[in-house]
Formats: sequence, structure tokens, C-alpha cells
Amino acid sequence: MDPTDRRVLAEFSDRLEKLIEGLEKASIAEYVQMLENPAKMLTINFFNGVARGFGFAVGFSIIAAFFLYILGYLARLNLPIIGSFIAELVQLVQGQLESYSR
Repeated sequence: MDPTDRRVLAEFSDRLEKLIEGLEKASIAEYVQMLENPAKMLTINFFNGVARGFGFAVGFSIIAAFFLYILGYLARLNLPIIGSFIAELVQLVQGQLESYSR
């Protein structure tokens, strides 16, 4: 074999090893196995969706509570125009919350 051919073959071998290492790091084999098993993929996606939905619900609840707290604070300040509107809005929301807790 020619020395240049050996050098090209050695470079090719090095690149191939780097490619294999990269694929192993990217977990391509596990991904392909998951694609071949639809039940596993559906299960993973289901729990992923449940977790996202739960996170959305908790996050929205926290933001809504903070917003209502700020509205209540603004209502207590007795701002001329906004104060009565905010007070009415807070009373409506509190009435709804009390009806749900019964």
C-alpha cells in the first residue's frame, strides 16, 4: 500500500471514530430504539404532557394570585377612577372563590 493511501486511510479511520463517539454521546441508539417502540414513545410523551400541564396550572395560579394581590392593594389605595373598578373586580373574584370552596 502506498504511504499516501495509508495516511488517507488513517485520517478516514480517525474521522470515523470521532463520528461514532459523537453518535454515542448524542444517544442516537436509544432514540432509534424509542422510535421502534411506539408504546414507550407514547408513555414518555404522555407523562411529558402531564408534567407540562401541571406546570402550566401551577404557574398560572401563582401569577393569578399575585395579580389579585396587587389589585387588592391598589383597591385599598382608593385611587379615584381605578379604585372602584378594582374593588368591584376583587369582590367578584372573591365571591367566585368562596362559592367554589363551599
